[in-house]
Amino acid sequence: MSYSDDGRITQLTSPYSPHSPPQLPLDFSDYLSLLWRIDRAASQPGQVRYYTQCARALARAFQFDQRSLGRMVKTTEPGYVCEALSNVPFRDTGRLMDASARKSAIQQLVRLRSDVLSIGAYQHDWVVGWPGSGVIDAELRERIFATLFTALRGQYSHFGRLLLVIDIVLQELLLGTRIFSDFSLGILIDQYGYPDPEDPAVRALYRGEVTER
Repeated sequence: MSYSDDGRITQLTSPYSPHSPPQLPLDFSDYLSLLWRIDRAASQPGQVRYYTQCARALARAFQFDQRSLGRMVKTTEPGYVCEALSNVPFRDTGRLMDASARKSAIQQLVRLRSDVLSIGAYQHDWVVGWPGSGVIDAELRERIFATLFTALRGQYSHFGRLLLVIDIVLQELLLGTRIFSDFSLGILIDQYGYPDPEDPAVRALYRGEVTER
């Protein structure tokens, strides 16, 4: 695996929060990870609004904000966004002939992507300590740590590459194109309305301290 792939996978599994903003240019894979974050944050309105703003900025940059994918995301309730992606082929009236087959493929790929992403991002859910950190038996505690960190992370560096492969196919299924494009965070902030992670109002929004921005 190249350093570039490793960096991309790290970004795709990152929180994308104002305190952990993306360091690499953002592409369609980042958009899909942001949709996943919207679903994961469904019970936290501030984060939903933040991640939604991030995703819509990318949709504007990639010029599909007003196409079937962009419109579907806007009208889907948080918690069900990724699940609803499989309906995009039926909203693209120009390609209905194989819409059912496309739906089936999208469903399976999105489900697999979610599983891979969940494994890669699971440690971000640890608010205090890590699972097993309070086990009294020191030897057992160390084995738990080694499994959760050393063993899993070592294997995931290879397994996580599935995200990059899956996203290439999902891009063509959802957008009908293989053309690759990406945008730096600075350009997204300046030109497309991506939330500025340095803005105190954005950080307050993420923490749920404000209702609108």
